[in-house]
Amino acid sequence: MNNNPVSQTTEPVSQAFIALGSNLGNPLIQIQQALNELAQLPVTHLVICSSFYCSAPIGRLDQPDFINAVAQIETNLKPYDLLKALLEIERRHGRIRESLNAPRTLDLDILMYDDQQCYEQELILPHPRMHQRAFVLQPLMEIAPDCYIPGYGTVTELLALCTEQRLKRISKQHD
Repeated sequence: MNNNPVSQTTEPVSQAFIALGSNLGNPLIQIQQALNELAQLPVTHLVICSSFYCSAPIGRLDQPDFINAVAQIETNLKPYDLLKALLEIERRHGRIRESLNAPRTLDLDILMYDDQQCYEQELILPHPRMHQRAFVLQPLMEIAPDCYIPGYGTVTELLALCTEQRLKRISKQHD
């Protein structure tokens, strides 16, 4: 018997990639808890998560290093409903939005939702800076090496351009 709520529906299933990041509190635990919460979202299935990576902050350098990962999900949540669910997970983890590039307990971003392109104030798809960030591209390449980012190119091509950013893999891929 299949207990996956996504496969039990007749609606088309969408694929989304979610970036996870944290540099306050216990980042490893917070990201693992966020993955568990992603898996519990209605009509959503956590397909795979990349390894966890350690990366230096971008923009504001006066803060701890980040732990980052990328998860692939299948969902019947619409993009705005998924965004709302991610913001609620962040809130439960104590996320306070002070300023751009500020330290955070948890950061969850929709990187891509199918091949949709959206340019609204609350939601831009694909994520507007993902093509410039090794801490997103490396984990994404690990779980979706043939991924094409609409409007930008392949994950492999884009990662090759991020030569200044250094990452350290700190855990293996999570199925």
